[in-house]
Amino acid sequence: MAATETLAAVTGSLGSIGYGLAAIGPGIGVGIVFGNGTQALARQPEAAGLIRANQILGFAFCEALALIGIVMPFVFGR
Repeated sequence: MAATETLAAVTGSLGSIGYGLAAIGPGIGVGIVFGNGTQALARQPEAAGLIRANQILGFAFCEALALIGIVMPFVFGR
């Protein structure tokens, strides 16, 4: 094999690869939010309304991070 031979060429936007890697964080965050919320509901069922509201708020914040991550390659890409 010659040193100048190309094995694979990367074309297109690398932002999609970056978004795929960035989506790991919100995915872990959503798992932590709902896992701890379920545990809290099992320990204190009388606080279900407050716990559920906090779960939905935490889920919204985690998903907002994912949506920001999907928009950024389009905003800053070429």
